[in-house]
Amino acid sequence: MQVYLMYKDMLYNVSLRIIKNKHDAQDTVHDAFIKAFQNISKLEDDLNLGAWLKRIVINCSLDFLRKKKKLGWLQYSVEIQDNEEEADDFEDMTLKVEDVKKAIEGLKDKYRIIIVLYLIEDYTHKEIAEQLGLNESTVRNQYRRGKHLLKQQLKNKLVV
Repeated sequence: MQVYLMYKDMLYNVSLRIIKNKHDAQDTVHDAFIKAFQNISKLEDDLNLGAWLKRIVINCSLDFLRKKKKLGWLQYSVEIQDNEEEADDFEDMTLKVEDVKKAIEGLKDKYRIIIVLYLIEDYTHKEIAEQLGLNESTVRNQYRRGKHLLKQQLKNKLVV
C-alpha cells in the first residue's frame, strides 16, 4: 500500500499526458500496478522501482491507446526525410507552465505522444521507435514537426 501511495500520482500524470482522459488514465495506473505486483520478482534493483513502474505505466498507456485504435496514425506514418536545421528559439521566451501543458495537449496524437515520451519521460528516439513500431527517422521527423508546431503555439502565449 505504501508503494501505491508513493507512486500513484506520478504514474497518473505520466499516463494522463499520453492518454488525455482522466478516467482512462486512472484505470491504466491501476492496471500498471497490478502488472507490477504480479511481476515484482523481475525487479532486479529496488532502487529502480520508480523508473520500473514508470515504464510499466507508459507501456500500459500505449497498449490502451492501441486497443482503442487511437494509435491508428502509426499505420499511416511514412518515412520522410527532413533536413531542416533544428534551431532552439525558446531561449528568450518566458512561458507559463499551464500554457506549455495546454499547447502539448493540443497537439495531434502522433506529435504529442512522441513529444511527451522524448521531452518529459526522457525516452530516446530509438526507444520511442521500438515502442511505437516506427522507424527511428520517422520518430525524429515527427518529433521535429511536433516541436515546430509547439513553438508556433507557444509564441502566441508569451509573457511580457
